[in-house]
Amino acid sequence: MTHIHPTREQLAAFRALPTDGPIEMLNLLRFREQARYPDDHPAGPCSGADAYHRYLDAAGTVTARLGLDVIWSATPALTLIGPADEDWDMAFIARYPDASAFLTMIADPDYQAATVHRTAALADSRLLRLAPIAMQRD
Repeated sequence: MTHIHPTREQLAAFRALPTDGPIEMLNLLRFREQARYPDDHPAGPCSGADAYHRYLDAAGTVTARLGLDVIWSATPALTLIGPADEDWDMAFIARYPDASAFLTMIADPDYQAATVHRTAALADSRLLRLAPIAMQRD
């Protein structure tokens, strides 16, 4: 089973959490070898990774306006603990000023238009909402 878009239940659970204060979203992405665009889409053939970069470029105006900041990104090298078949091509953490910014983003028409590239790009993904905590040391 693949996971590309949130379900209605997942969005409802997201909306039920507090909306004030910053949130972080952990993104784990597995790209298709070849992007799969709808037949009527004008985008030329490309890799899934290239299609995802098209998504980032197209969504960039909206995410910048809403204060999204990618605070960490990496290329995963090995799953040391966890299912061996859950290999990922990209991982990153995006910080939002608050949960409302994320909800505003996904409702924005320009952002929604950009998601055609994300959908074409991804074979599978995970998106986890994180609540920042301060780690204490003794």
